[in-house]
Amino acid sequence: MKKLISATLAATLALSLAACGSTASTTETASSEAASTESTAASSEAAESTSDLAGTTLKVAASPTPHAEILNVAKEVLAEQGIDLEVVEFSDYVQPNLVTENGEVDANYFQHTPYLDSFNEENGTHLVSVGAVHYEPFGIYPGKSSDLANIADGATIAVPNDTTNEARALQLLAAQGLITVRDGAGLTATVNDITENPHNVKIEEIEAAQLPRTVQDVDFAVINGNYAIEAGFSVGKDALATEDASSEAAQTYANVLVVKEGNESNPAIQALYAALTSDKVKDYINSTYDGAVVPIF
Repeated sequence: MKKLISATLAATLALSLAACGSTASTTETASSEAASTESTAASSEAAESTSDLAGTTLKVAASPTPHAEILNVAKEVLAEQGIDLEVVEFSDYVQPNLVTENGEVDANYFQHTPYLDSFNEENGTHLVSVGAVHYEPFGIYPGKSSDLANIADGATIAVPNDTTNEARALQLLAAQGLITVRDGAGLTATVNDITENPHNVKIEEIEAAQLPRTVQDVDFAVINGNYAIEAGFSVGKDALATEDASSEAAQTYANVLVVKEGNESNPAIQALYAALTSDKVKDYINSTYDGAVVPIF
């Protein structure tokens, strides 16, 4: 009898353990199948999202150097997704924003945020940044003179004549001890905010794109990075002084991708920004511009 009870208990225990094992196996299989289904769905959704952009054409306004050149590298990345990028070049700082505002182009890439904010305020436009791409150090370049340490009394220094870039130029001159700018002037600084001018330098305000062409007519010129590149200047070899690329200015004056407000979350625009901040673009920037353009991503 005891043997019969023991055998019955053993059989029951065996069945119980087998049932637990079967339940665990079934649960694991179900979980695995669910995870696989979820993964497949996610992959399908991603593929569908990319597929949805195939055949899309984007038109972007840009300065010729380095912006249009960088965009042409991003164009190769976008082509892999079936997106066609058309780059429209402008040589000034006004038209790219106007054609973005009126919808002639989908985006522009040529400016930093302080300039964008100033432009919106002065022109009643509604443009916003999608994100930062690169930073171009401002440089002081030699003209008729080449020695900042022994600058002549009454020397002429040319600077950009637009609000934010002029302020930036004045701050760079102040960092070299050539002038002193009123505390708090910030991005609104003008020649009227110069509080000390020990060398009696004359500040000549010139349209930014014209600075490289007039540098030989002045003692020194403070030139935007892209215009310096276009003129064949090397930041590393030709500039007498530059903004510190590791400074706060690198973030403040980072060049951004810009669209009309409301379009910043557009999938095609997001794909463009992803292409502009890809490893392929970063490698291109680092190997091409001799420190005149610095990736900010």
